Amino acid sequence: MGEHNDSIQLLENISMGSRHSFDLFYEKHISFVFQIALHVTGNRAEAEDVCHDVFLEVYQKADQYQVSKGSVEAWLAIRTKSRALDRVRKKKPILRDKLEELLSGEEKGADKQFLSELEKDTIIEALKHLPKEQREAIYRSYFREETHKEIASTMNRPLGSVKSLIRYGLNNLRKQKSIFSRIDSNGGEKDGIL
Repeated sequence: MGEHNDSIQLLENISMGSRHSFDLFYEKHISFVFQIALHVTGNRAEAEDVCHDVFLEVYQKADQYQVSKGSVEAWLAIRTKSRALDRVRKKKPILRDKLEELLSGEEKGADKQFLSELEKDTIIEALKHLPKEQREAIYRSYFREETHKEIASTMNRPLGSVKSLIRYGLNNLRKQKSIFSRIDSNGGEKDGIL
């Protein structure tokens, strides 16, 4: 509890302009923030940039922390994840090209690369809009890494049908605005996502 109260006091001091309190707060929480940023971005340089953004925001908006809404760590975690996801989204202009490669069959293994590049949450949300059998086939193939034969056996469907379910499901995912709405024609982020 003392650690938590120390962080709250540091935030109060930061909101009154204390650079020393900011330095102490930074030292206390940088490792925590960096680990979250690195986990989301998967890249050290990007994670460092996210940390810079988060702590700049802390310095400028320390008074926005509210004890009633959770711990300082939770507040930092939410800000960090949000900034990291923003950064990842801005780096996704290649998504359309990868999807095109997948659907045209030009690149072997592009389907797994495509799905690994999307955020898992976005995919799961998009899958909810597919017919049940397409959703199940894609989920088993990409998240459980089952072979097409294993999926056919589990779903009691012919192998060719499973392959078709996956192909049609990926085509349906392609049509969903929830995947592409984050990318405008210039490769930047659009509003309204998450």
